[in-house]
Amino acid sequence: MEERRALGRGLSSLIPIGIRSEVSKVYMECPLGDVVPNINQPRKLFDKSAIDELAASIEEKGILQPLIVRALGGGKYELIAGERRYRAAKQLHLEKVPVIIKDVDANETLELALIENIQRQDLNPVEEALAFKELISKYQYTQDELAKRVGKDRSSIANTLRLLKLPEDVRAYIIAGKITMGHARALLAVEDTQLQQKLADEVIKNDLSVREIENWAKKFKEAEEKAAEKKEKLEVKEVETSISDNHSRYKGLEEALRKALATKVEIKSSGARGKLVIYYSSEDDLNRLFQELCPDF
Repeated sequence: MEERRALGRGLSSLIPIGIRSEVSKVYMECPLGDVVPNINQPRKLFDKSAIDELAASIEEKGILQPLIVRALGGGKYELIAGERRYRAAKQLHLEKVPVIIKDVDANETLELALIENIQRQDLNPVEEALAFKELISKYQYTQDELAKRVGKDRSSIANTLRLLKLPEDVRAYIIAGKITMGHARALLAVEDTQLQQKLADEVIKNDLSVREIENWAKKFKEAEEKAAEKKEKLEVKEVETSISDNHSRYKGLEEALRKALATKVEIKSSGARGKLVIYYSSEDDLNRLFQELCPDF
């Protein structure tokens, strides 16, 4: 067997070219109870509402794309691709599902599952980073090879892998969608994990923008360099206090403006610059604000 034969092309590599448009001729009906989930499934989180929607679609139209499995013996089959369809089918208590049986070993099964999830963009950024790490460490892919196989730039692979350097709680924020990849990249500019955690907490607490995190990271780096010149240790607590004081000041200004203008006000800081956002609820409210702010106009 040729090493890693065509595995990098994902699900399409599992169905011969001549019959991809005639899948119905090659699949078989398999009892759902005989299909065993892949315990090494790289995707750990599944959106229940998305599974519900898929189940509703399957109930109406059936399973249009067969599950990909491999024989385990004893009449059992391990799932390679199609976890969401499998879960939706179980939710509907289907007796049988369409499957395509492939002759692959356990290692190839994991490799296929990893690549398939990456190509279908079914993984959150942290799961994707773990999948990249697994492919590199277990299957000896280089970052260049991996980029070609999953259709991404090498820089994208490298940046995603760097997420694994963040503290566990920060990675949990990324998985939950509480902070973006942009925030994560900005946090990685700070080497101190304690400050990374603090800044991530501030993103959630005060809705900090990516630019604000970049500015704080830059300030911390500059302060570190100055402290190094003086052979002093920069205390993270000093930076934490600075962040907290700065936001307290902005929140106080926002509250004062809100009371003065009787409307919602936001201050978005970006270093020494920023923007002031004043909200209005109607045309009349806009005219009222205009008269208050520009009475002599």
